[in-house]
Amino acid sequence: MTTGLNIQGLGVSEGIQMGKAFVYTPVSLDTVEDRKTDHSDHEAALLRTAKEQCLKDLDALIERAQKVLGEEKAVILKGQVSMLNDPSFFPPMEKLIIQEQWSAETAIRMIVKKTAGLFESMANEYMRERAADVRDVGGRLLMHVRGRQQSSLSDIQEEVIIVADDLTPSDTVQLDTRFVKGFITRVGGKTSHTAILANSLGIAAILGAGKAIETIQDGDYLVIDGSTGSCVVNPDEETLAAIREKMRHQEESRNELQAYANAEAVTSDGFRIEVAANIGTPEEARDLIEKGAEGVGLYRTEFLFMSRSSMPDEEIQYNAYKSVAEAMQGRPVVIRTLDIGGDKELPYLELEQEMNPFLGYRAIRLCLDRQELLVTQLRAILRASVHGNLKIMFPMISGLEEWRKAKAIYEDVRAQLQQEGIPTADTLEIGIMIEIPSAALQADRFAKEVDFFSIGTNDLVQYTVAVDRMNERVSDLYDYFHPAVIRLIKQVIDASNRQNIWTGMCGSMAGDPLAAPLLVGLGLHEWSMAPSSMQKVKRVVTQLNRESCSKLAERILDMDTPTEVRAALESFQA
Repeated sequence: MTTGLNIQGLGVSEGIQMGKAFVYTPVSLDTVEDRKTDHSDHEAALLRTAKEQCLKDLDALIERAQKVLGEEKAVILKGQVSMLNDPSFFPPMEKLIIQEQWSAETAIRMIVKKTAGLFESMANEYMRERAADVRDVGGRLLMHVRGRQQSSLSDIQEEVIIVADDLTPSDTVQLDTRFVKGFITRVGGKTSHTAILANSLGIAAILGAGKAIETIQDGDYLVIDGSTGSCVVNPDEETLAAIREKMRHQEESRNELQAYANAEAVTSDGFRIEVAANIGTPEEARDLIEKGAEGVGLYRTEFLFMSRSSMPDEEIQYNAYKSVAEAMQGRPVVIRTLDIGGDKELPYLELEQEMNPFLGYRAIRLCLDRQELLVTQLRAILRASVHGNLKIMFPMISGLEEWRKAKAIYEDVRAQLQQEGIPTADTLEIGIMIEIPSAALQADRFAKEVDFFSIGTNDLVQYTVAVDRMNERVSDLYDYFHPAVIRLIKQVIDASNRQNIWTGMCGSMAGDPLAAPLLVGLGLHEWSMAPSSMQKVKRVVTQLNRESCSKLAERILDMDTPTEVRAALESFQA
């Protein structure tokens, strides 16, 4: 028995959990050898029957996903149905059997390997991880061709932590959270569907832990930390005691933070900020109010498009936006129009590969060129606006001409809906995302025409410092405490104040408690962040004094380096 082994992977779903290891070994395509057949008709019939059985499996899993996780997550499995019915996926398998006399198992392995390879060769991380969905479908086909049932994860009746080479989305949907406390896999990344589903289920999860997990045996005792990605195998008593103590502190901290869920973020001298949440799906809006969100500061609509195999029509979009508006019960919801391109791709748009996708054909540039995308989305948002307090935000605006074109399309769509007799909200604020330095530097001009700004620090840092935020070799240069970035933020807030409009922030900086005194001092009005950060930020804000923060901000604006800024903030909160 291995004792005290530490395994490191990617923490993708928070939580520390302990439990017995359940080593899961599903049927693998890698076990299939090349084999010819003299019975092509029989093999083809086996394959077609397997496809029908797969479709039945997926129907049942989709129904379960809809009940447990909601429609948006069920779409992940619907994508597998589309794949099975795709003319470039299943028919080539039949062709390999009939024309080349390969066995059904070999044909499945060949086409799945080829299709998964195409996804894995893509530059974009999100698309690379779609290869797991392809293998998921292939494994299920293989299981039915072999005529045997795979051990079902839904049958687990004791508390365990699952250890697997990989968990597919359909595996993850089956997990009963009463018994499955977490899982660790050899492969997988942070944007995989498995990671997304683990978060939705609230299961601690570590992906991409590598070959080290092969040392784990059924029944080993594991401790996994879904925040740090660490796993300890058969820890000794001393380690267990330390982990239990850490869990106790975390529980106390969670209980303490819970008191801030319903509190307002007001400084000791009365400066109030609005704390909102960033979301990607309608389901994420369901319990935001209980968590303390005063609104949605960023609804990333691209996930609605990325989780499908074809463009969502106006009705599908309308229902999604209506759902979020209703969930927030009149609180503001800032909907960002389609921000695709860069690191986010949509195969059905058939966009060309670019040398520098972050600087190329993306977001508002794409939508102004292919206006049918923007028109359909604006119609859906405007129709949904009667169900709540929706606001529209255009991303990636670099100049006033782009903003004016987008605004003109919005006005045309609104007029068209009025002519059709379709009701919309009487007023709707329209703003822009400040994420390009050119927009920040012209904030005084934009402020005369827009209703609000929202600063996206993730891209603003990337473009200001000229550093690819996906490139680990230069990641040390990526820092939102860079003095140039802070000066741009200050410039944007000042410009909005002069025109009596508001400025929000929806980038990662807004959810960093260390940045809170600086942002209070700069006078930021609305802060939007991951829901898990809201209570931490509220706690910090209530301990601040705005006058002191303003003096701190003045000092920081005169600093030379990110290191100096960080040190000043750490000293201020010490």
